[in-house]
Amino acid sequence: MAFMNFWNNSSIYGSNNSSTNLYSLFSERNAIKNGTYKKLLKSYYSSLEENSGSTTSTNRKRGSNNIIDTLLREKMYPTVSKETEKANSDLTSGINSLKSSVSTLQSEKTFEDTENGSTAAEKVVSAMKSYVNNYNSVVTASKSSTLTNKTAYVANMMSTTSKFEKELGEIGVMLKNDGTLQLDETKLKGADLSKVQKLFSTDNIQSYGSTIASRIKFAGGSTSTNTTTGSTNNTTNTDTKKPTNTGAAALKKDGEALASNELYAKIKDADGQETDEYDIKKILSTAKSFVSNYNTMFDKAESSSNSGVLSNLSYIRERTANSTKALKEFGFSVDKKGRLSLDEDTFKKADMSKVHDFFKSYGSYVASNASRVDYYMNTNANAASGYTSKASYNIPPVSDYNSFI
Repeated sequence: MAFMNFWNNSSIYGSNNSSTNLYSLFSERNAIKNGTYKKLLKSYYSSLEENSGSTTSTNRKRGSNNIIDTLLREKMYPTVSKETEKANSDLTSGINSLKSSVSTLQSEKTFEDTENGSTAAEKVVSAMKSYVNNYNSVVTASKSSTLTNKTAYVANMMSTTSKFEKELGEIGVMLKNDGTLQLDETKLKGADLSKVQKLFSTDNIQSYGSTIASRIKFAGGSTSTNTTTGSTNNTTNTDTKKPTNTGAAALKKDGEALASNELYAKIKDADGQETDEYDIKKILSTAKSFVSNYNTMFDKAESSSNSGVLSNLSYIRERTANSTKALKEFGFSVDKKGRLSLDEDTFKKADMSKVHDFFKSYGSYVASNASRVDYYMNTNANAASGYTSKASYNIPPVSDYNSFI
């Protein structure tokens, strides 16, 4: 895919296959571009010359031009060029503009003819032009920005666009090698507008528009930013270095329990003989806990900027969406936000052997991914370390995830 070439060829992200911290790559590149490293090297060699006549090595190590102290100061208070300051500002304003563009494409009014003579096709083309322009502005600004809590969401937004490359191409929106978009207005005018509306549907939480809107929402969250250093404190980020109770660990246990044989063991009679009856109360209690922890996990983890968290939430959400029919048979329903609810009466009447067979696969899958959500929320907090230089996810086992993008 074109997007993959962008990640593979761009010097911003490196060219090897090793796991690369996306946050650091943006920052290190800018440090090189704005001349910080060059200045430090010049300072270092200058200090060597000035201290060459010193009688003790201690003086050289502790001198005012000590390179170690200088490097530490630079690490704590990085120098940001005017170019980077502009990129930070452009990224912040660009995210707000992009949010508005997505909202327009999600509005039903955009797909309706108006009384003043504007056709739906004309309105869609205009809205899409605005979206493409604002999308490209955000992507371009992110390449030079040091606002890592925003660039992480931009990276995820770009991987979403890559995933929908084929569908976007069908309506005239092409993905270029540098990660930006190009609009073919003629093709868009001739496209089926229902395809455009479906791509940006608010009824489907997995639609392109809904996913992009979600990433933009958190990227544009309330922040306290120092535009000089580029340091950012994003208050929407739920990742902290302190272990976070997201419900993911509890969901893992519930999923495993619903997939196990033990939960569906038949009740024994007074003589210790196995009956044909299931312990419905016990199974129902586990199912209710599963629903509660499932919703809690999404409520608390969905705003994370960690790529490992986001990818595993996406897998669970997609698996649930694809299992809607089976879930409904057992009393589970999925709302527009992707949250679960359970009709207890329907569940009690369900064939527990079928429930067991379903959760052997679905429950195990959710449990596995919930475990990884818990890991990345608590172990790799505040880091986008799931990304590799090729924009695949470096999450063990890696083979389970590289096919996602």
